[in-house]
Amino acid sequence: MEKIKVLFVCMGNICRSPTAEGVFAKLLREHALEEHFILDSAGTHAYHLGEAPDLRAQKAALERGIELGHLRARKVALEDFEEFDFLLAMDCENYSALMDICPDKHKEKIGYFLDYASHLGEREVPDPYFGGKHGFERVLDMIEHASAGFLKTLRETGHIP
Repeated sequence: MEKIKVLFVCMGNICRSPTAEGVFAKLLREHALEEHFILDSAGTHAYHLGEAPDLRAQKAALERGIELGHLRARKVALEDFEEFDFLLAMDCENYSALMDICPDKHKEKIGYFLDYASHLGEREVPDPYFGGKHGFERVLDMIEHASAGFLKTLRETGHIP
């Protein structure tokens, strides 16, 4: 079985998208499914290239048993549209940025991550960068819901056993 390749995308790749990568990786480990996936995260802007995730994001994630310190920020590259099966945007601005640079033949790969947690009634994961600890906790909650929904959808659509 070919691996499912997922790219989580936010603006700077230091808060939301690495958190999503870490949360989804943990969920895959818990279900013994990690060998079926290749995960990565990237930003639509090059503000923090090579930097580790925001320390507040790392701390909030670590409190839930998720290690993010090994991740490094990078910018979305054109080859990502060819390489990845799913490019999951954290908000409208980054969704639009992806659609603007994506070749037409790959646009169906782009989606909103929170569409997999429709019960939350929100489409955007808010940027916690300027918020306090509560903002990072809220983002983690939302991402955990979306991760569970995404995994459920992949199972229901036959992408994974």
